[in-house]
Amino acid sequence: MSNLILTSKEVQELEKRAFAEGVGQEDLMDLAGLGIGRKIAQLEPVPGTCVVYLGKGNNAGDAIVAASVLERSGWSVSARLVSSSEDLDLLPKKKWNALAAHFRRITSVSTGWSDIRPIILLDGLLGLGARPGLSDRYRQFTAELNGIRSDWNARTYAVDIPTGLSDSAVDPHSVIADVTLTVGFPKSCLFLDEATNVVGNILVIDLPALSERAPAGQGRSQLTVPGALYDLVKRRPFDSHKGDFGRVGIIAGSRGLIGAGALASKAALKAGAGLITLYATEDVYSIVATKAETEVMVKPVAHFREALSDRLDAIAIGPGLGRGRAEEVIEIVREFANPMVVDADALNIISEHPETLSRVAGPRLLTPHPGEMSRLFSTHNLSRTEIVERFTNEYPVTLLLKGARTLVAQRGYSVSYNSTGTPGMATGGSGDLLTGVCGALLGRGIAPYDAARLGAWLCGRAAELTLRDESEESMIPSDTLRYLGKAFEEIRQARSQKLEFRI
Repeated sequence: MSNLILTSKEVQELEKRAFAEGVGQEDLMDLAGLGIGRKIAQLEPVPGTCVVYLGKGNNAGDAIVAASVLERSGWSVSARLVSSSEDLDLLPKKKWNALAAHFRRITSVSTGWSDIRPIILLDGLLGLGARPGLSDRYRQFTAELNGIRSDWNARTYAVDIPTGLSDSAVDPHSVIADVTLTVGFPKSCLFLDEATNVVGNILVIDLPALSERAPAGQGRSQLTVPGALYDLVKRRPFDSHKGDFGRVGIIAGSRGLIGAGALASKAALKAGAGLITLYATEDVYSIVATKAETEVMVKPVAHFREALSDRLDAIAIGPGLGRGRAEEVIEIVREFANPMVVDADALNIISEHPETLSRVAGPRLLTPHPGEMSRLFSTHNLSRTEIVERFTNEYPVTLLLKGARTLVAQRGYSVSYNSTGTPGMATGGSGDLLTGVCGALLGRGIAPYDAARLGAWLCGRAAELTLRDESEESMIPSDTLRYLGKAFEEIRQARSQKLEFRI
């Protein structure tokens, strides 16, 4: 699977090259549809009703094949066509004629339309290369699809790209997808800032006939997928001991904000740190000591700078600190010789002295949310990608910019977009967990750029898995730590479980 992000034009050129070298266009459509259908069936293990929306082009052909896979998996499939089946392009028409007998063609949707739950919607209206701006006819269909998603709690899957999204714009009437199943490569239009809400989660359907012809990846933006992280989570040697996995210091929490340090230190535990020391000033030590996990060493200190004299492989600093110890924080960020995660109040303090970042003694991973980023750096009229590129060109640090599509950047490395997460993470404490996880990864000797990519993926995936037991409203950050281990294992299993479809 290729995780390189390509433009629509680059993907179309790759397809032309593959066809010229003997790859059949119909074969490629079959494999794309098969991959999409199987992935949806995996994500939706309880069959229900699927409504597939079909335009005229090859995107519709992929959707028809995918819907047939779902039908064989026990789904009841209904089809909504933009126009007559006779108006379909050649290949989609061939797929329709071969497979439509298994579908129920419907011309409208009403409240009595189906009593089979769950309901999923498959967007095969428009695909790659669509021009900006939807016609009135297509807007009618996207409005209907979005209405069903909203009113009936249906989940929407977009084939390759959501209808209404073009290379440079997002139509206000675009399909709102929960998951976009992009074929072959992630497309650059999926990462437009204004597209985030219509794209949802991004999953790549591998087509070896295309990925084997991928251009060189040097300098190209990438989507972080499990296969790209495998080498970072290899199994431990049998003769391992705690010293092998890092001594991590957590400098977090203050009066009224004790939970931040407790969450960060627990996350570092669950992410595999060997030894964890949570530093607590004497005024809050007794509270912190009872709040922290049993396995965490809570050290009372008069000054946080005492951490500089301890034997530590990494430090995570910032959550819940307040600004009362600004000079100490600046000194620690500047003087600590090993890797460090800098977050929350530590970032707010540094924003008043940004020159600190130009002369730090060791590698630094900064993990701001958008508000903290705007205090660190002028973000006016810049896209999120431009922000991380300009910031890391100016400062010798690794930057993880949080958000619905978390970005990781470092000078000399590709910009990386995270592929996991859920709106349920939009609650206090999620950032504290990420700080602890990244601190543990740094302590284990993982480089900051890789620790940021891996940490963001793990926390996002653990949150997704939490939705098996919780809703987006009810889940809290500490819930997600129960699934961190499963997220690690999914990365390890990514290669062995990979489905290979070859022509």
